[in-house]
Amino acid sequence: MRWRRTATALVAIAAIAVLPRYAGAQTLSIPMKGHSRPIHAETLFHSLVSNFFSERDGTTYVQTGDIPAMWLRDSAAQTIPYIRFVTTYPKLHNIFFGVIQRDAKNILVDPYAEAFSANYHVWERKWEIDSLAWPVLLVFAYYANTRDRSIFTPQLHSALRKIVDTLQCEQHHATCSKYRWPHAVATHDEYNRTTGLIWGAFRPSDEPVAYRYNIPQNAMAAVALRLVTTFARDAFKDDRLADRATALGDQVEQGIDAYGRIFSPRRGGWMYAYETDGYGNSAIMDDANIPNLTALPYLGWCSSDDPVYLNTRRFTLSSSNPYYYRGTYAQGLGSSHTARGWVWPLGIIAEALTARTPQSVSNLIAMLNRSGTLDGLMHESFNPNNPRQFTRPEFGWANAFWADLIFRTVAGYPATPLGLLESATPGERQSEIPTITPVWAQVINRTKLVAVLGRLLAKDKNL
Repeated sequence: MRWRRTATALVAIAAIAVLPRYAGAQTLSIPMKGHSRPIHAETLFHSLVSNFFSERDGTTYVQTGDIPAMWLRDSAAQTIPYIRFVTTYPKLHNIFFGVIQRDAKNILVDPYAEAFSANYHVWERKWEIDSLAWPVLLVFAYYANTRDRSIFTPQLHSALRKIVDTLQCEQHHATCSKYRWPHAVATHDEYNRTTGLIWGAFRPSDEPVAYRYNIPQNAMAAVALRLVTTFARDAFKDDRLADRATALGDQVEQGIDAYGRIFSPRRGGWMYAYETDGYGNSAIMDDANIPNLTALPYLGWCSSDDPVYLNTRRFTLSSSNPYYYRGTYAQGLGSSHTARGWVWPLGIIAEALTARTPQSVSNLIAMLNRSGTLDGLMHESFNPNNPRQFTRPEFGWANAFWADLIFRTVAGYPATPLGLLESATPGERQSEIPTITPVWAQVINRTKLVAVLGRLLAKDKNL
């Protein structure tokens, strides 16, 4: 209503009037039960100022926290939360342009590798479908925020063609692919070759698949292929690439609908499987690493109120999911990549990024506080009964997603779109989450964030 919009505007104006006395502060106030907890704004930009390195070839190398390698997935995920600041600080244009071009060069080196060293050598060659999808979503997020057409280089064009070539080949893995993993893994190798889905070897957790068709990865690939279609037609005038991407995306979507869902009356009806062989055998679970089933609205696959997604979410965030763990200090998604029973902050954050009520968001942030990670950096995983036990002192991907959660819920920044919103079915494709602070506090928090980022960029020698 008009009076509500007017009241909101007056609150914002009042907040701006008192900003000078807050401008020097470097903490944000996060509301929790009965009190507020401060968080140092600098930690929200840790991934950006510590893991991004400008290189002589004009690209940006992004290492994944405490591991000196650049994952295609992680580098895109670590960049997307900070794109919202690019209009305020033009220096970020070159940095993010460099990430996109670096990812393109890495893909052209080897589209089956998911991680690379600073000299463009392959760090690890586990075929993970989402490694080719994340860079495409990054291109869309960057262009949607900047309208900077300079990113559409011949190099990116070649990388997009390589992405479609590879995904199409792995859709017909048995007759097309030469990919082999040198070590034996515990995977069911019988699968239906006529599903339209893309064959995978490893999950986003870097663990081998149980069944060859991983549904979250295929869903993310379908979203990415829609974006490739748009880039091919609008930026590169490449109708052949656009047609190929469209056809492949259609086939993957149809495959998910036909083979990637199961009917469970006990769980409310239709829900998504995590993996399937296309013959009726499925892995019914979810893993903390993204893409996962819990984060499907965040990735632009479906709306957050889609009935199939809601049935799935009720399962993934319950003890029925074999990788959902509960402890004294936290509960949330874990992974086969780490100790059984250990919770991942990334899984808690993904749950919050797809939450629907302010109370849910506040509870999840409070859970991260109890786990001992709020004042510092995010771990990979921790023991929910003893948060002093953890893996990896800091995980760049989780740090960046934690920042995105705070930017959106405490400072009121809108979501950075990861999909084509105009192609949405009724309801929203891009996940929106509620804020947990009043408008006047959001304005103050935004001002603090912008000021802190400016100081960090001014003194950073890596960028």
